[in-house]
Amino acid sequence: MLKNRGKTMTKESDREIQLKIPLEDVFSSRGRVRILKLLAELGELNISAISRSINLNHSAVKGHLKYLTDVGLIKEKRFGRILIYQFKDNNILAHSLKQLFKIWGEN
Repeated sequence: MLKNRGKTMTKESDREIQLKIPLEDVFSSRGRVRILKLLAELGELNISAISRSINLNHSAVKGHLKYLTDVGLIKEKRFGRILIYQFKDNNILAHSLKQLFKIWGEN
């Protein structure tokens, strides 16, 4: 519990926040699913490699990556001007999705 000027507020744990990602929103776009599957298979990629691999234009991929980053499923690392994207393994949902795609790909 946190106190804020006499008001009591509850602090949600990271796990509770992570579980509030609407699954329908994540899977509502083929582009997002293809990006997640690709990152599960290959680990980390830049936006150009993702765009080429899934045959989707740069701006669409950029929008999907922004959404997936905002909800905490993937993270970006910056190397100069280059952004590299990968699953955020400390997020339980991201880790679970990554495992799901790996298992799904084996069958």
